[in-house]
Amino acid sequence: MDQKLPYYPYSEYLKEKYGEKVYKLPVNLPATCPNRLKGSGCAFCSELGTGFEAMDYHVPVKKQLETTRQRIEAKYHARKFIAYFQNYTNTFLPLERFRSYMEEAAEGKDLVEIAVSTRPDCVSTEYLEVLADIRRRLGLNITIELGLQTGNYHTLVRMNRGHTLAEFIDAVSAVHSYGFELCAHVILNLPGDNLLDVIETAKLLSALRAETVKVHSLYLAKGTPLSEAYEKGEVTVCSKAEYLERAAEFLNYLDPKIAVERLFSRVPEKDALFCNWGTSWWKLRNELLERMAATGSYQGKNFRYLNGAALSGVKEVRRLDVGWK
Repeated sequence: MDQKLPYYPYSEYLKEKYGEKVYKLPVNLPATCPNRLKGSGCAFCSELGTGFEAMDYHVPVKKQLETTRQRIEAKYHARKFIAYFQNYTNTFLPLERFRSYMEEAAEGKDLVEIAVSTRPDCVSTEYLEVLADIRRRLGLNITIELGLQTGNYHTLVRMNRGHTLAEFIDAVSAVHSYGFELCAHVILNLPGDNLLDVIETAKLLSALRAETVKVHSLYLAKGTPLSEAYEKGEVTVCSKAEYLERAAEFLNYLDPKIAVERLFSRVPEKDALFCNWGTSWWKLRNELLERMAATGSYQGKNFRYLNGAALSGVKEVRRLDVGWK
């Protein structure tokens, strides 16, 4: 863990993994989401999805990668990159189209990894085999990003996620069976969730051995069912102070080996009805760091609940009972 931060940052994780700083190259595909085809989709998800930093999906994959790579290389003198398929549900594409896009991306210059974002209920052997074949032939590492959002399955239903906790657990098992790394997306302040749900989500990801986690603060994208409910006063967003408490406790219970990609949402103001209490994400991070320092919080502080945790006390009692030294 970085001695300057009370949590294990993703940037450090990548440096340890690849020997130097690595940058993501966002790629947009003409994908959609099965949850949208059935209705309005998740309560918090806009029609634009989350690919704010990516180019238009009409631009060929190789062109997207090369254009963004050149810009980042010139600005940061970067030498290693990750092809990052972030927006929508990439494994919901027809299999052969998915294969074609992945093969095209794999030809990108200076790539060390391909990261594919998808839903827990859209992970199957056929798609994982495509990625496994690329890894075998080209030596590129593979990361699968799954949107869990919360370990509270009641909230998953209320947010119209279209999947429950079982599908997430099944997808994690499938991803790890191929030796791929897992990044989980979570939102720490969904309506209906409380601090206990946040702690349980951290414990769940730790128990499932996630490699990385991307934490979001809830933002209300314009035109979504959740933003409409917010405007009607039917739902509320927790206070900034409460979110900071939740983020600190999430880290307290999170396995210190899990790298943290981010702790707050980043979305263009023009697209959001509400985001980060009107404060920039980096100011919020500074407030969180101050709070954690004041309370003695750090990632893994309360990570004592796995591997038969209750037995440690029992063993000590047994040792005393039999007079062991």
